[in-house]
Amino acid sequence: MIVRRSVAALAVSAALCAAVAPAASADGKPAPKASGSALPKGLYGAEDPKFDGVWRQSLALLAQDAVDVTPAKSAVDWLAGQQCEDGGFAAYRADPAKACDPKKGEFSDATAAAVQALAAVGGRAKAVEKGIGWLKRNQNGDGGWGMNPGGPSDANSTSAAIGAFAATSVDPAEVTSAESGKTPYDALLGLQLGCDAKADERGAFAYQKDKGEPAANDLATASAALAVRGSGFVPDTEGRANNGKPKPPACGSGAEDRTPEQAAEGAAAYLSTTMAGHGGHLLSAMPGAKNQPDVGGTADAIVALSAGGHRAAAAKPLAWLRSKDGGAAAWAKGNPGALAKLVLAAHAAGADPRDFGGTDLVQRLNATGPKPQAASGPEASAKSKDEKDDSNSVWWIVGICAVAGMGIGFLLSGRKKQRV
Repeated sequence: MIVRRSVAALAVSAALCAAVAPAASADGKPAPKASGSALPKGLYGAEDPKFDGVWRQSLALLAQDAVDVTPAKSAVDWLAGQQCEDGGFAAYRADPAKACDPKKGEFSDATAAAVQALAAVGGRAKAVEKGIGWLKRNQNGDGGWGMNPGGPSDANSTSAAIGAFAATSVDPAEVTSAESGKTPYDALLGLQLGCDAKADERGAFAYQKDKGEPAANDLATASAALAVRGSGFVPDTEGRANNGKPKPPACGSGAEDRTPEQAAEGAAAYLSTTMAGHGGHLLSAMPGAKNQPDVGGTADAIVALSAGGHRAAAAKPLAWLRSKDGGAAAWAKGNPGALAKLVLAAHAAGADPRDFGGTDLVQRLNATGPKPQAASGPEASAKSKDEKDDSNSVWWIVGICAVAGMGIGFLLSGRKKQRV
C-alpha cells in the first residue's frame, strides 16, 4: 500500500514537472500589442508611417542608444531595409522591393537621420557608407542640402546632413561642393540673421533664403545651432556644462566674418532669450497655432543649448517640459518620434529621462516598438531579477523532477537509478 501510494505520488509529481517546466522558463511578460496588421514588423509606433516612418524610427534608435538600450534587431533591420539602391532613404517604403524615385521619393532629412541611427547602433557599415555617399552626391552648390535632391538648401536639411557626417567621423568642413568648393557651414552661415536684422532676431536662422528679408525661424535656429558646432542629434556634452550665458552676436568691424562657433553662440543666445520671453518655451509656428507652445521645438532648443554647455540657460525650458503645464509627457504619449525628442533633451541636459516629471520616457519609448535586446535602468534590473528567479525556479523544478524520476525508477525496478 505504501509503495503503491509512493509510486502514485511520484508519478503525479513527474507529470506536474513536465507541465510546469515550460511555463517556468518563459519571461512571464505579455506579448507586445500588435500595432496593426498593415504595419511591418520592427517599426516603432502605431500611426500611419507614410510621412515619418524612417524619421521616427531613426530618432527612436538614437534615443535608445543614448540611454544604453540595445534596440531589437528587427527594428534595426527594418530601418536598414528602407534604404534605396542608391543609398538614399524615402520617408517610408511600404514595399522595399519597389524601386525608389531618386528625384522625388528620396529625402535628405530621412537619409541623414537614418545614417546617424545606423551608425550609432553599429553593425551596418555598408548601409551607412551608402547613405554618406548619397549625401555627398546630392550636395548643392552653396554647400547645403534641400529636402529633395536639387531643391533649395534649407537650414534643417543641411543641419541633419552635418549630423550624419559628424556621426561617421567625417569633418563637415571637409565636405565640399563639387561645383563651388563650399562647405555645409558656408550654407548655414548664409542663412543666419546678422546685424542688419532686428535686435531681437539677431543670431536666429532662416529656413531658406527668400527674395525678401530673411525671416527668423525658431525650428531652423534650433537645428542650425546644433549643427554649426559639428554635432548630430546626440551631441557630446562631456565637459561642456559650465560655459555660462550664451553670447549674442557682436556687431561692428568684422562681425560678418564669424566662425561656426560664434554662429552657434549667437543662435543659442537667440533661443535662450526667445524662450525666456515666452515663459520658458518656444511658440509654434504652425498656421492657426498662435501663442501655442511648441514642445518639440523646445526640446530641440534644449539639446542645442546643452551642446554648447549652456545648461543654466536650458534649465528653465527643461523644467517647463517636465511640468504639468508643459504637458510634454502627454504630448508625446504613444509617439516614438516625440518620446525620442524628450529623451534626447533630458539626456543632453543632464536630467534623468526615466524620471521626467514622474514619467519614465525610456519605458514608454520602448513600449512603442519591439522589445529591446537589452536595456539599462529599472527595466534591466527587473529583467535580471526575473531571469534569476526564473532560473532558480527552473532548477528547483528540474531537481524535483530528477528526484521523482529516480524514485519511480527505484520503486519500479529496485535495481537501478534513473536520471531525468
